[in-house]
Amino acid sequence: MTITRRQLLATGVAGSALAIVGAGGSPALAQAGNDTITLAFAARSPVALNPQFQGLLGADNWVCAQVYDTLVKTPDGRWATNPEEFVPSLAESWQASEDQKTWTYKLRSGVKFHKGYGDLTAEDVAFTFGRHLDPKINTATKTYYSNIATVEASDPLTVVIKLKQPDPLLNASSVSLLASAILCKKAFEEKGDAFNMDPVGSGPYQVERVDSASGVHLKAFADYFGGPAATQNLRIRYIADTTARTLAFASGDVDMIEGVRSPGWMDSMRQQAISTIFDATAPGSINTLNINLTKGPLADIKVRQAIRYAIDTQAIADAFGGIATPMVGLIASQFPGKVSADQLPEALRYGHDPEKAMALLAEAGHAGGLTIPCFVSQREDYASIMLMVQEQLRAVKINLDMKIIDHATFHADNRKDKGTLILQSTSYPPVPTLTISNILAKAGETKPDGTGGTNFSHYGDTIPGIDDLMEKALATADFDQRMGVVQDMEKQILKDLPALGMITLSYVVARNPRIDLGYKVESGPAYWPMNKAKRVA
Repeated sequence: MTITRRQLLATGVAGSALAIVGAGGSPALAQAGNDTITLAFAARSPVALNPQFQGLLGADNWVCAQVYDTLVKTPDGRWATNPEEFVPSLAESWQASEDQKTWTYKLRSGVKFHKGYGDLTAEDVAFTFGRHLDPKINTATKTYYSNIATVEASDPLTVVIKLKQPDPLLNASSVSLLASAILCKKAFEEKGDAFNMDPVGSGPYQVERVDSASGVHLKAFADYFGGPAATQNLRIRYIADTTARTLAFASGDVDMIEGVRSPGWMDSMRQQAISTIFDATAPGSINTLNINLTKGPLADIKVRQAIRYAIDTQAIADAFGGIATPMVGLIASQFPGKVSADQLPEALRYGHDPEKAMALLAEAGHAGGLTIPCFVSQREDYASIMLMVQEQLRAVKINLDMKIIDHATFHADNRKDKGTLILQSTSYPPVPTLTISNILAKAGETKPDGTGGTNFSHYGDTIPGIDDLMEKALATADFDQRMGVVQDMEKQILKDLPALGMITLSYVVARNPRIDLGYKVESGPAYWPMNKAKRVA
């Protein structure tokens, strides 16, 4: 596939910025002292520093990952791919009942909250999960908690979670997620909305101040139960502009930056700064294209099939140079429950076929072509993917009248049901029911007032969805049988096409080699702990 000039513009500014990288092919020495590590991410300013807040930016997640703790966690630098791999965090031990419906967690004694808010207790845990369970409260990834019946503090250091259906993967599906990080009940109730920018957690770092110009300043928490962080200060900067962010890294003002996930950027970095370390997760973000079934011609299955046949996901993946993989369904190829093309009937394989796409459009009454208004985030990965989609659809006479807008506005407008073709880029744990429920569960249907979830397709409302199959999967305790039902959901989604799997795209951070993370990044979410990170030169 030929990449157009518009697609290359996103990478050209970054490449030119790299021309100032220091002699010898290394980023300049960071100017901060040995007691500070500075990171920069592609955003203009924080939305909130509360892990339950809907619509957090990636940079916000990085802050929250340092400020809060979950009951259990995955090993540093990778996913826990089976139940035995989870490690203690706020809970020092846990056990499940034989029917996998009652989980009991024993908390560590003496865990301190930041800013003098005292010891963490089971009441804080019950409060945190209770907000997810309260239908009147909007919280991030709320559908992930739909299987939890109750969360109770049986004593100050014991939490009992009772489920509606068995879940042998509860730690992965609900307990270790960033949105499940434990809030301080006293601080939350005392501060009200102010908590969102003045948070209180129990993590290795606490928020010292939030500055509109210099970002979020974090200071090591002296009383952290896991021991003191290796570096005293973390500074999280919000630099939306690619050139400015890259220049900040090259000049040494910043030690680590969010990578530019657009064609050509990593190659440019390697050419100009050969010693730069790239930390990349696999599969990284799962990129899906939701089709709003309430928007005119998109309600017609033939139009949706035409869009699917017109999009060449292999070409899109190839353009990213080794950090992307084309998707068949909505589940990443590295995760259980995925389907491969050879497992599907011919009608659901959707190979790239522009002629078939145009024939389907003609059958739908659009032989002369079709115009679809849409918008996309200006962030490089979003814009690059959708610009390629725009060109591929143009080849079959589908014109995307596309606007590129601010990232925060993009998310806000999607949550108000303004989108038609909505690109989502989300990092999911290896629990396929979470991916599907977050994208397509009827309970997560988007609403015009912004109170809904991330089912931008209105699947399950405009046409029957996968909710019955999801209920069946969640009622199945046997892992292999559960994955079989997940594959049935994938086939149903491929038949109805309310959302299209596009590519998985590794989340990449460029790191100055003078920073040692203390572990290797292999997989996991698009943020990772920094309490072991330190300068080594």
